[in-house]
Amino acid sequence: MKTTIILGAFAAACLATATPGVAQTQRPNLGGGFIELLLTGRDPGPRAVAPRGAAPGMLPSGVAPTEPTTVRTAAYQPQAAQPYAGSGQIERTFDPRYARQIVEFEGTYAPGTILIDTEEKFLFLVQPGGRAIRYGIGVGRPGFLWTGNKAVTRKAEWPDWTPPAEMLKRRPDLPRFMEGGPENPMGARALYLGSSLYRIHGTNEPHTIGHNVSSGCIRMLNEDVVDLYNRVRVGTRVVVI
Repeated sequence: MKTTIILGAFAAACLATATPGVAQTQRPNLGGGFIELLLTGRDPGPRAVAPRGAAPGMLPSGVAPTEPTTVRTAAYQPQAAQPYAGSGQIERTFDPRYARQIVEFEGTYAPGTILIDTEEKFLFLVQPGGRAIRYGIGVGRPGFLWTGNKAVTRKAEWPDWTPPAEMLKRRPDLPRFMEGGPENPMGARALYLGSSLYRIHGTNEPHTIGHNVSSGCIRMLNEDVVDLYNRVRVGTRVVVI
């Protein structure tokens, strides 16, 4: 039997204040279409595409997807989870729909751009030739979603975590500082976005991928955020829609 948990404030691992967004009038072909799948039974999303000459499952530059890693739970004990409006329940399993893959991509974004679709819960790293690497993500919960344009301003391996004052006000049980490592909710890598406290970072809760779980940060599987970290540079454009 699958065990369920009520999603609470423990899922938040970043800034508590949402940032006003920039409206988008048209979405590119992003490899999603979950709503149409639910309504019609058809999956209009693009198929996975391997680069020419590459073995099945190979990513660009001949790099194979990394194998999933064993993830340890957080060392500190969260307070009792408090459900919020629209949270529902999260099964403690990873949905394979959010596994990393190569997809066809149609849009005007230049190769190297990171495009984050908060509705479909996917992050795309745009590649040449009408393709993108698609990663599953967890996004902000209701009230903490945001859209807009940012840039990667800093990268960190096994980042430390200092919860912002707004989060500590809601969760006084959280540590004031937590050193980076496998038990840190920031995960294996972090990409810092602009001058904000928002980040793209790993997670030690892989079952939360595909859900609205954070206070605005974008979370990824640890093996996925390591892969993304190795592919992008400081200055990379990040578009959140």
